[in-house]
Amino acid sequence: MKKIISTATKVAAVAFAMSTFSFAGPGLADGAAKFVGNITTRSQVRSDFTQLWNQITAENECKWASIEGSRGKFNWGGCDAAYNWAKDNGGHFKFHALVWGSQYPNWLNGLSADETKKAITAWMDAVKQHYPDLEMIDVVNEAIKTSDGKYHSNYGPQGNNNIIAALGGDKGNYEFVAEAFRMARERWPDAILIYNDYNTVQWQKNEGIDLIQKLKKAGAPVDAYGLQAHDMMSQGGGAGGTGGGGSCLNISTLKSTIEDIWNKTQIPLFISEYDIFTNDDNVQKKCYQEQISYFMENENIAGITIWGYIYGATWNDGTSGIIKDNKDRPAMTWLKEYLASNKGVNTTGLPTGELTPVEPEPQTPFKGKAFDLSGKIEGEDFDIPGKGKGNNSYSVSGDCDDTWNTEYRKGTSVKIGEKNGGLVLGCNPTGNYFQYTINAAAGGTFKLKAAVAADGDGALVFKVGDKVVSDTLKYTGSSWTSFDEVSGAITLEKGEQILTMEVAKGYIDVDWFQIDAGKVPIAQTVKYVNNTRQDYHVFDQNGVHMGVLTAYGFDAAKEILQNSNAVKASGIYYLRSRTTGQMQSVRVTR
Repeated sequence: MKKIISTATKVAAVAFAMSTFSFAGPGLADGAAKFVGNITTRSQVRSDFTQLWNQITAENECKWASIEGSRGKFNWGGCDAAYNWAKDNGGHFKFHALVWGSQYPNWLNGLSADETKKAITAWMDAVKQHYPDLEMIDVVNEAIKTSDGKYHSNYGPQGNNNIIAALGGDKGNYEFVAEAFRMARERWPDAILIYNDYNTVQWQKNEGIDLIQKLKKAGAPVDAYGLQAHDMMSQGGGAGGTGGGGSCLNISTLKSTIEDIWNKTQIPLFISEYDIFTNDDNVQKKCYQEQISYFMENENIAGITIWGYIYGATWNDGTSGIIKDNKDRPAMTWLKEYLASNKGVNTTGLPTGELTPVEPEPQTPFKGKAFDLSGKIEGEDFDIPGKGKGNNSYSVSGDCDDTWNTEYRKGTSVKIGEKNGGLVLGCNPTGNYFQYTINAAAGGTFKLKAAVAADGDGALVFKVGDKVVSDTLKYTGSSWTSFDEVSGAITLEKGEQILTMEVAKGYIDVDWFQIDAGKVPIAQTVKYVNNTRQDYHVFDQNGVHMGVLTAYGFDAAKEILQNSNAVKASGIYYLRSRTTGQMQSVRVTR
């Protein structure tokens, strides 16, 4: 957390500094675009910590088992040491961690789901009471479910606990994780709430992306994704995320992986537990040079925490330390030199360093203007993504074997196949979506059709904002090369709007869709008078409900929203009339 001082104290401090010396914050990364932090060493904050780092995470001292070893009895001493360092030195503090399938108290084992819920609630309440102003929290740690059906740590049946059941179960969408985030937001409305996990680069990248996407779809208040980064070497990660060996992870592979994670999650990232396990000084230095410099210059990464810095005192075999026998290893020498002259880039909006100014850019129509619905809309012609949170025009995941075109929409992670005499959107599991700016000449209900292919069952649905405006276009096919038409109806308002085509059931490939809006609609919509006082629900790009405002018509509601201090980020937002159900999009620039 940043130390807060009064305005008068600040003025006095500045005057004194000008006449004597300039005060600097802690660490090598003071004044940088993001923090570069570290952890406690054998439960202690070393005397050299302030000189080197400007963020702290307690390695073990803030974990549930360390604080509440006996039910109802709390020992805050170790966690306080890290928290107080940040408070006293103007550094950042991250609480690690609230919910984890490891290092929870032994007395939790065997409790019923109801008792476990009471215990988790009491634990969070106790943390809230002791640390009401937490800046960052690892809310849930290591809950990714891998292909063998096991979680990354011992949640539920893997241990002897009822954590999953207590927090609402897991029906395939990580409901228990989402509930933990909701509970955390109730207690810390201003904290940065983080999901943290290992093997998310080399091993379970897609599973991690899937978890974040599901949390966002459920409306869970997840603010950032912590990539532990123990898998930064050629032998890194693996079972248990147990650190690395060999050579550095190929830098091109690392870059493309981080870009893919960002493109598919659109959420700020933290490098939360970085280490390079090796006795080879040259290898360690090379990894630091390539990787730390990339993390510093990646605008979507909000902070870096190195997981230990003293050789022989780090969590695995001790070789990840960058200070050995009180002398800097080459990686540490390089890091000091690099941070002295390189401040990095940070456009995440999170206050974890000196934010880099960025001019948000809304998504724009692919062909320069909104589709007028006079003909087919090719699936691959979705809007050009904008810049800044909430301005992406697609969300994709899924892997499958096929030949994909990589040039037509180069720079996106969308898979485009050369099929059906042209290009198609391919490899789309449930949840993928694509957005198109359209301009309807009239409001009403119109005929809708699309050309699709599948080997099995698939379905499409169309939305404006979070509101479904079409029939579900269901399809059962037997070939990925045979495209057929499916049809239904769609209801649109008059004017320009962003239409989302979402895969309601996958996998399915999409060639094109068409809305027959050139003639009289099936049914004319009712025109509502613009001077009627109405309540309007407000939603963000992800369909998260933000609140309700009252205005005399959509035009007035848009103006209120665009000027509201409650809207912090640029992007597309949606208004829905509580009275009529009508929806309109609003572009907000901050």
